[in-house]
Formats: sequence, structure tokens, C-alpha cells
Amino acid sequence: MSRPIPYGRHCVDEDDVQAVADVLRHGWLTQGPKVQEFETAIAEYVGAKYAVAVSNGTAALHIACIAAGISSGDRVITSANSFVASANCIRYTGGTPEFADIEHGTLNLDPGYLRGLCRGKPAPKAIIPVHFGGLPCNMAEIAAVAADTGACVIEDAAHAIGGRYQTGERVGNCAYSDMTVFSFHPVKNIACGEGGMVTTNRQSLYRHLLRLRGHGINKGDDPLQHPQYAGNYEGKVDRWYYEMQELGFNFRLTDMQAALGLSQYRKLERFLERRHQLAAVYCEAFGNGSLGIRVAQTGGWGVSARHLFVVRIAFGEGRSSRTAYMHRLLERGYTTQVHYIPIPMHPYYARLGYTLERLPETREYYREALSIPLFVGLTDEQQRRFISDAVECLA
Repeated sequence: MSRPIPYGRHCVDEDDVQAVADVLRHGWLTQGPKVQEFETAIAEYVGAKYAVAVSNGTAALHIACIAAGISSGDRVITSANSFVASANCIRYTGGTPEFADIEHGTLNLDPGYLRGLCRGKPAPKAIIPVHFGGLPCNMAEIAAVAADTGACVIEDAAHAIGGRYQTGERVGNCAYSDMTVFSFHPVKNIACGEGGMVTTNRQSLYRHLLRLRGHGINKGDDPLQHPQYAGNYEGKVDRWYYEMQELGFNFRLTDMQAALGLSQYRKLERFLERRHQLAAVYCEAFGNGSLGIRVAQTGGWGVSARHLFVVRIAFGEGRSSRTAYMHRLLERGYTTQVHYIPIPMHPYYARLGYTLERLPETREYYREALSIPLFVGLTDEQQRRFISDAVECLA
């Protein structure tokens, strides 16, 4: 049997390989110029003042939560419909996650539900909206709720590089948030192998994030706390001197990964165009739901980056289970996936007392969700065949 067509796959060309090879032959392997070049490119692309590249998206969420001042006992609200990292980053800092339900048409955090949660005491320290599948949340409304409560806003845009808000501005410009987090995992719209980034417009957060990714050290950029120990030559601090000013991490991105990310970034608009072409075909095929398969994201607050294409199927209503359906598709040569198992359902969070009892939209979505193939290398013929097989396997 040939390799199954997956729900997602990276697109690496020879120029990507060459970019990495050039670093291996001629450049720094880590902490070199390619990282800063990648940061500058992404910051300029999204319209943010600063960007800090790190080892992966989870690390980006982690240091963003620390920079936001989240600590033991702080309430932080995020979406129940996400990968566990969106909540784990809160737990890493000692905070207490609270889960908001999702909107039916967007699958994103429901601002009305959020406002209700924010009426509780104490006020939330932070809000982490998740741009599910690459579709921007209603950030104007979320920002308004945050302003009323004093909460820091950290956008989890792991799916959303290249997406645009309703205003037309790109996700990550931090017009509605304090920080935005991206992921460059292999199945994301651009890949570094592993990689992540935090964008912000606040210099104080930028400097803090730099320290947190590098052991609590930011050479040369921060005022010295113990200048009496630093050497001085012609009015300048000795190049060898550095200070660990707080407890940080080794979350650095390598120059090899940054070189791959830069090469991928230069093709991002082409990648987005192809993803939108494929998504449009799915929307035409499944848009009215007459075939028993419905498009999951039918509304939105901007332009999606189309990281995922999710459909909804009423499994069990005269049909077999989702598991059986996925196995039939696998026999035809397709790997599908479920995005996501709601975070409160996982054993770790269930042991902490979380349930889906007050999250009806999330619960209903999970029963019906299925992610189908969407990636740059998917051919028109493969997509046509999948649509035909998906309907036939459902009958």
C-alpha cells in the first residue's frame, strides 16, 4: 500500500534544503544572524515592532505567560477547543486555567461566554484566545472584555500565520493584544522543523522575552544590575561580561531552523493561495451539507490562514462511528484526524476537576469533528478523489 495522504504535510523544496546547507557550511549553528533575520522578517510581515524566536510554539506560550506576570493562583481563560499547550502554559506558571465555550460558526472562543466568566472574582490575569484552524477570533470584542477587566491578552496564533483580522491587518500585529504566539511545527503553514515566535509592540515585554528564552541572560541590551563587577575598556563594558538577571530557560532557536523558516516564509503567500484554493473546493462540495458532510467553520472575523479544514458529520445518526469511518478512509488511502480532544477531557485536567458540563458547543463539536486533507502538496486530482471517497465511505 502506498503512503496514505495525510490531513497535513510540510512542503520542503530544494531551496529550503540549500538554505540549511548554507548555514551548515558557512554560518553559525546557533545564536547567529539567521535567527535575528527571521525575527525581523516575521515582525515586518505581521506589522509588529518586535519578535522573539524560540525553540517551539509551546515554549513561546510558556515565556509569554511568564512575561504577562501569571503566577500561582491567577485565573487565566482560554478556549476548551485547542491543543493542550494552550492550557499547559498556564499551569507551567502556577496559574489556574478556565475554559470558555466556542462559537458554533467559528469554533473560536465565544466572547459572550468570556464576558460571563470575567464577572467572576478575582478578575482574570490573562486571556488566551486561540485562532482555531487559522481563523481569527473576534479580537475586537475580546480586547474590549480584557480592557474592562485589566487582563493581559496573549493570542495563540499557532495556526494563523498569514491570517488577517476583519480590518485587513495581519494576525500578529498585536493591535488587540499584548503578545501573539506562532508555531512553526512541520504541519503548520511554514515549518522550521520545530520553532515558535512571540510578537509584541511593547519594548519591556520584548526585553523580558529575550531574557526568558536564554537562561535569564540578555547580553548587552539590559541595564547592568551589578556594574561593579563588569570590566570597562574605553567607556564600554567588556564584551565577556554578562548577567543572569532572572531564572530563564534554554528555549533558543538554532540558525539552521531559522534558515529553514526564512526560506519557507518567502513562499508563505504562495502557500496561502494554494490552501485557499483547496479550501474553496471543499466549501463548494460540502457547503450545503446535503452529502452528510458539513463545513465546520462557516463564519469568521477575518480571513483564515487555512491551517486546517474541519468538517462535521452526525456520526451515529443512522451512520457508523467516527472511528469506523476513519478506518474506511484509511483503507482508501487517507489519514484523517480529530482537532481536538477538548482539553478538559484529558485525564490530567479531569483529575483537576474539569469537565465539559458547562461547555455544550465544545461537547457537540467534538462529537462531529473530522479534519480532512489540506496541505500545499495536495493535488487537484487527489482532492477530487478524496471528496468522492469521503461521500462513498459515509453511505
